[in-house]
Amino acid sequence: MAIKKKASAVWNGSLKEGTGAISVGSGAFKDLPYGFKQRFEGVQGSNPEELIGAAHAGCFSMALSMILGDAGLTATEIKTDAEVTLDQQDDGFAITAIHLVLRAKVPGTDEAQFKALADKAKVGCPVSKVLNATITLDAALVS
Repeated sequence: MAIKKKASAVWNGSLKEGTGAISVGSGAFKDLPYGFKQRFEGVQGSNPEELIGAAHAGCFSMALSMILGDAGLTATEIKTDAEVTLDQQDDGFAITAIHLVLRAKVPGTDEAQFKALADKAKVGCPVSKVLNATITLDAALVS
C-alpha cells in the first residue's frame, strides 16, 4: 500500500528579490513564506533545508519509537534536532549532510542497546532514505 502526501510551493519574481510560499496538503501550514534572504542570509522565515530537517527529525523520532516498541521498550521522551548542511559545489548548491542529535528518556535500556536501536532507526527512517528515492517530474508550461 502506497501512502501519498502532498505539498506545494509558489515562487514569484527573480531569485534574490522574489518571494515564495510553501503549503502542505494536510493544512498544517499554508502559504508559509520563504525566500532567498531566509535561505542564504539568515533572515527570519522558513527555507527548504529547515523543512527537510524538521521532516527528518520527526520521521526519525517516530521510527525510533517503533523500533523501541519492537524491543519491548517505551520512551517517555524522544527529542531529535536536525542540522542540515547546504554547501556550494561546482555545479551549484547541494545538501551534503544532515546531523541528528538525539536525547531520549528510555527506561529499561542501557547505552549500548539504545545506540544500536537508534542506529537502526537512522538507517530505516523513510526520510533517511529519501536521497535514494526515485524522483519523477511532470513539467508543463502554462500561459
